[in-house]
Amino acid sequence: ALLPYVPRVPPAALPGKLTATTFALERPCCVFDPHADASDTVWLVVAFANASATFRNPPSRADVPPYERLPTAHSYMTLETVAAAYACSAPSPAVLRVGGDTACGGQCGRDPCNGPLPSPGPYRVKFLLMGRHGPKAETRWSDPILLRRARSPSTINPAPARRGSDVVVIASLLASLGAALAAAVLCAVGTVAWGSLCHRDSGTDAVARRSYRTHHIPPALPQPLPPGCRCSPPGLGCFAPRPPAPCPAK
Repeated sequence: ALLPYVPRVPPAALPGKLTATTFALERPCCVFDPHADASDTVWLVVAFANASATFRNPPSRADVPPYERLPTAHSYMTLETVAAAYACSAPSPAVLRVGGDTACGGQCGRDPCNGPLPSPGPYRVKFLLMGRHGPKAETRWSDPILLRRARSPSTINPAPARRGSDVVVIASLLASLGAALAAAVLCAVGTVAWGSLCHRDSGTDAVARRSYRTHHIPPALPQPLPPGCRCSPPGLGCFAPRPPAPCPAK
């Protein structure tokens, strides 16, 4: 049965909706309820857009094209899920991640794997309901899905954008202005401190000079007169009294 449902990438903004190796899909809820049994499974078919028309549904699970065949067969099948997980009553996430298993590629078996997509594409996808006896129903192919191209390191411009350069210049000017203001403040504080110190030193020198100019030798204190001395008039000193002349002999 061909179902009218068309898979699509969610239209709303979603982190990682499209990357260089993965993309997100809306979950096909309530799509397979009229056709699915409890033992049925739902697969996602991924093919390059120009190879989707030549894809043929596998007659059994043993014929499911694996992830490793994508480079040569240009198609593979992944995300094997029980049909009940897409029923209307089943709580489930709103989106599916295609290409999110980075461990794929080193397996030697034919187990289905949801590995990273090898190129930007574009790709087309569809959901296929598989029963015990082969395919039972399928959706329509999606519109082409183009992934983001990974930028080569050689194409990255090391020079900053013009807006970034302007920001750097403005930041440099502000830093220089701040340094100039800080230097001016330090100079002003230094000048005031130096002037205060000089004023203090000048006052000390003036006091010293003034003390030197007014310094004089204090007058000697009066000394006690020796015994037998009598003072002469002021300013002439002290003289010891002369002994009386001897009396002439009679």
